[in-house]
Amino acid sequence: MRIVIAGGGTGGHLFPGIAIAAEFLNRDPQNRVIFIGTKRGIERRLLGPLGYELKLIDVEGLKGRGLKALIKGMYAIPNSMWQSRRILQAFHPDVVIGVGGYASGPAVMAAYLMGIPTAIAEQNALAGNTNRILGKFVDQIFLTYEQSKKLFAAQKVAVTGNPVRAAFAAGLSEPRGKKQRCQILIFGGSQGAAAINKTVVAMLPLMQQMKDRLRVVHQTGERDLEMVRQAYTQQGIEAEVSPFIVDMVSAYTASDLIICRAGATSLAEITAAGKASILIPFPFAANDHQTLNAQAMVEAGAAAMIRESELTAEKLFALVGSLLQDEQKLRDMEVKSKKAGRLDAAAKIVDACMQLAAKK
Repeated sequence: MRIVIAGGGTGGHLFPGIAIAAEFLNRDPQNRVIFIGTKRGIERRLLGPLGYELKLIDVEGLKGRGLKALIKGMYAIPNSMWQSRRILQAFHPDVVIGVGGYASGPAVMAAYLMGIPTAIAEQNALAGNTNRILGKFVDQIFLTYEQSKKLFAAQKVAVTGNPVRAAFAAGLSEPRGKKQRCQILIFGGSQGAAAINKTVVAMLPLMQQMKDRLRVVHQTGERDLEMVRQAYTQQGIEAEVSPFIVDMVSAYTASDLIICRAGATSLAEITAAGKASILIPFPFAANDHQTLNAQAMVEAGAAAMIRESELTAEKLFALVGSLLQDEQKLRDMEVKSKKAGRLDAAAKIVDACMQLAAKK
């Protein structure tokens, strides 16, 4: 088979696409997968080292932009669809899968107009505008959450869960045993999160009482790297601080508690690893979908949530301290987190796409 995966921009869109690509190749090494993305997205940095071919198109987001940028973005759409059509004509794919991000819309629509089987994967509890539009045209829609079903035609929908990379799907989480130091993993998505970084820095003086039994792994993004790194050094707290964590599987596996945003892909990985978490949803996500994602985790008993509008160093420290000191509470959250995970999502999506291609 020949498969195109369109989208990216952020890790939240790209990593599910990588998980789907890996599953296709695991099924048959003779399968060929290419990605369609943009030069500004994270895909340009990550896909090459992973051995995937990336084709670039020129497209920009439309939502939440000024009038001038909106007009520019609208004018770019015909060109991006023409570019997508050229890529698809040259590659002759059996199926095109949109995983979200700027490149997803033009590539999937071009495939639809060319009569190529199409599918989209929606990671969030509340589907974005692009996927709502594409959902009217594509052959298959893969959802992470049951509550998203009402937005799409029932006959197209499959609730598969959000695909996670093969290492997570292989179940590389480990039972948490007694350790000399507890490890907290902190990240704000592939670009970092200034609100989380600043709150954690303000919290560090409060953590003096537990610093001898604590280790932190903190992904900051590029902008706050030095500020955060200096803060840990000044407070004498053992920490591994980096702008971007490549080996997230190992970071999850070694951690006792995770503090992060509530992007759908992060939550899929957290539940695949069976970890307890404190979620701080990004308040400006489209239609506040991260809060809905986090609420689903809280209702499952797998996580705690602090809204960014209520986030303070004192509140975060109180929650971190209470969880790390309550062994049974932490274990209960881990069990419920693992129960919420969907390790077979990529396999289900590939099965469905193979059926789509066979119908062609």
